[in-house]
Amino acid sequence: MTTSPSGAQVAAGRFAAKPTPVDAAIDVISVASSEAAAGGGAVLTAVTGVAIEKSEPVFAGHYPDFPIFPGVCVVDCVERSALAVAERTGMAEPRLVAVESTRFLGAVYPGDLLTVRLEMRNHEGAVRCKALASTERGDAASVRLRMSGRVA
Repeated sequence: MTTSPSGAQVAAGRFAAKPTPVDAAIDVISVASSEAAAGGGAVLTAVTGVAIEKSEPVFAGHYPDFPIFPGVCVVDCVERSALAVAERTGMAEPRLVAVESTRFLGAVYPGDLLTVRLEMRNHEGAVRCKALASTERGDAASVRLRMSGRVA
């Protein structure tokens, strides 16, 4: 375990830690690999959990009287989830190339457990990561990222 700049404990991995506005650790719950239809290569599906604590620093300014987890932080949790899955499966460290699409569907509040369901596959020389982030109340965001690397 290492300590983030704000004092949170996070799991130390082989990938270099990147600055992030979110203290919450990523918990990889499950990972499965399969072959895509029509010879499309490997597909990783995974589920991660992110406990959004009331003490997250972003809540101080977003918004003090009615805290809501910012959408950019949900996208950050999706990216960090993809990195955690890549590390768990032995992929070379991917790098975020583009946020291809994001659709915010519901609010994330202090105390929520954000569950991220990922599908990672090779696409046009990169990895396309499709994700659905949800809380106990329902879907919070759908996100599609393009990352460097290759799903093996």
